[in-house]
Amino acid sequence: MKLTALWLACVILLFAGLSASHAAMRISDDRGGRIGVYLDKYQGLRTSGETVIIDGYCASACTLVLGMVPRNKICVTPRASLGFHAAWDPDASGHQVVNPGATRMLYAMYPSSVRRWIKAQGGLKTQLILLRGEALMSMYRSCNLDMRTAEAGTRGATELGSRPW
Repeated sequence: MKLTALWLACVILLFAGLSASHAAMRISDDRGGRIGVYLDKYQGLRTSGETVIIDGYCASACTLVLGMVPRNKICVTPRASLGFHAAWDPDASGHQVVNPGATRMLYAMYPSSVRRWIKAQGGLKTQLILLRGEALMSMYRSCNLDMRTAEAGTRGATELGSRPW
C-alpha cells in the first residue's frame, strides 16, 4: 500500500512539473479525412501551445497542421512523410471528383515554403505527392535538435494518428 502511494505521488509530481510548453502531440500514420474535422482538431492544438512531432505518415487533411500550428511548434523526425493531393468530394456513384474551391483553400493555408515545393511538383492533383527527407527537414526543425521536445515525445506524447477524431 505504501509503495503504491509513493508511486502515485511520484507520477503526480512528474506531471505537475511538465508545463504546457513541454507537452507534445505526435502525428504518425494519419491518412487524413474530412477537412472540417482537421480544422477543428488543429485549432484546438494551436491554442493549446503544444509541440507537434511529425513522426511518420501524415497525408491529406492531416497536412493542414502545417498551416494551423505555428512553425516553431512543429518538429519532424527522419520518419516524417507528408502526403499532399487535391481536395475531392464523392460523386453520386462514390467516385472522387476534384473540388477546386477546397483545393485552393488547402493550398492557401500552407506556409509559403510548402506552397513553393508543391508548385515545383506540379501542384495539387489527384495523385499523391510526398514531402519527406531533406526537402522536409530543410523547412522544419528536427525534433532531435530540441532535446526537451524529443524527451517529451518519447515520455508522454499523445498519438494523433491513432486517435479517434
